[in-house]
Amino acid sequence: MLTNKEIQIRDPFIFPDHENGKYYMFGSTDKNIWGSGTGFDVYIGEDLAHWEGPFPVFRPKDNFFSNENYWAPEVHQYQGLFYMFATFFSEELQRRGTAILVSDSLTGPFEPHSDGIVTPKDWESLDGTLYIDEEGKPWMVFCHEWVQVEDGEVCAMPLSEDLKECAGEPQLLFCASEAPWATSFKHRARKSEHNYVTDGPFLYRASNGELLLLWASFVNNVYAQGIARSTTGKITGPWKHDDKPIYQDDGGHGMLFKTFDEELRLTLHSPNKTPLERPIFVKLEEEDGALHVVKE
Repeated sequence: MLTNKEIQIRDPFIFPDHENGKYYMFGSTDKNIWGSGTGFDVYIGEDLAHWEGPFPVFRPKDNFFSNENYWAPEVHQYQGLFYMFATFFSEELQRRGTAILVSDSLTGPFEPHSDGIVTPKDWESLDGTLYIDEEGKPWMVFCHEWVQVEDGEVCAMPLSEDLKECAGEPQLLFCASEAPWATSFKHRARKSEHNYVTDGPFLYRASNGELLLLWASFVNNVYAQGIARSTTGKITGPWKHDDKPIYQDDGGHGMLFKTFDEELRLTLHSPNKTPLERPIFVKLEEEDGALHVVKE
C-alpha cells in the first residue's frame, strides 16, 4: 500500500465506485509529463489515504497518434461505459488537444474512441472535461491555452451523443484575466508581459442549484484554485468569479467529489513542481452554494 506522500501525480481525478466501496484515482502519472508519454495508471483505495497500485489503464499502441504530453485524464460514466478525456500532443497537428478513450471497466484497458483530437484542430487546447446539461446533451469544457492566446480561455463545445466528435462551434465562457484574483506573468519565450493561465476546468452542481466551474491559474506566480459561477445555471453562462481562490498554497487543477460518507472533498496536486507533485484532499463545507475549507 502507498500513502499520498509516496505518489507522484498531477491533475488527480477521483471516481468513487459506490458498488464496491473503492476510490479510483487517475491523473498524469508519467514521471516526466513534459516529455515522451508512457500512458496512464490508476490507484485504488478505500480511505483516500492508502492506495494499491499503480495499475496501468492505458498504454498506446504503435499506431496511436501521440507520443508525448499525456496529461490530465478524467474518467466519466456515460451510457453504461467509462470514457476517459485526456490531453495529448498530436504529432500530425503539432498541437495539444483533448481526445476521448473508452473502456467497459474502471481499470481499463482504455482504447481510442474519438478519431484523435476532438478540440479545434488549429487551437492549442488542453484539460477537456465532460458536462451533461439539463437536457441531457453532452459538452466538452476545455482550456484554450495561454501559449496561443496569451489570456487563457475556458470554452465549451457541444459533443455528439456518442462522444466521438464535436457537434458545434466552441463558445467562450471567460478569459483568465476576468477573475479578480488571477495575476499575469512574463514568460522568457513570449513577448507579452500579460500572460494569464487557465487550467483544469471541472463542473459541479451545488445543492442550491448553482452551477460552479473550478479552474486553476496563478497568483503572483503561485498555482491556485478558483471558482466561477454561472449566473443562469447554464453552461453558456454568463460566469461570475469568486473574489478569492479557494486554495492558493501552490496547488491546483482540482475537482470535487463526495465521499462514501457524503462529505465534500476537493482534490488537487501540490506543489506544482515536478517531481514533487502529490495528491491533496481538502475537506469542504457547502452553504447556499458557497464553498468553505474545513480546518482539520
